[in-house]
Amino acid sequence: MGIVQFIKSKVFLKQLLMAFGLILAFIFLMVFWLNISTNHNQKIEVPNLSKMSLEKVEETLSDLDLNWEVIDSASFNADYPKKTVIEQSPEAGDFVKENRKIYLTLNPSGYKDVEIPDFYGKTKRQATAQLTAIGFRISAQEIYVNDIAKDVVRGLIYKGKDLKTGDKIPQDSELILKLGDGFEGGQQIDSLAIEQIE
Repeated sequence: MGIVQFIKSKVFLKQLLMAFGLILAFIFLMVFWLNISTNHNQKIEVPNLSKMSLEKVEETLSDLDLNWEVIDSASFNADYPKKTVIEQSPEAGDFVKENRKIYLTLNPSGYKDVEIPDFYGKTKRQATAQLTAIGFRISAQEIYVNDIAKDVVRGLIYKGKDLKTGDKIPQDSELILKLGDGFEGGQQIDSLAIEQIE
């Protein structure tokens, strides 16, 4: 039997149809398997986890078949409770698939400790600028001590205790400046004159 006659025969047509049917069945099974394995068209809306504790996060996400991981802790933010979520990725309202991992940034348990810089002998303006730049607050209350240099820093007070250079206290702490009153020894030197000398 020649090739042309074999191609025209019923046996060849049956084999061709069987091969075509098997290919279609294979494609259908592959698409079906991919839909199942990739959760095609499945959408889970990411909840807002802001200000939630990790226990609440665990409970919320496990109900939705989502996972989580803490990737960082930010600078302390007093607007958020301690050890709660400040940021999340993906964000609230995004749609994800089952078992997707949500990455979390937490609020630390408090402000980090910051070292007190060298402040002694600086003018009130210089010390205020330096201390606020590193995250401290300066109290409107001031304490004056006998010293010839008016408005020059002679000490810092935190919670009733005198501080010295190198001490570490929490950032955002309120400090009271101890300043010279300008009257010791009968001669007065004001802070502006000291700044001009420096």
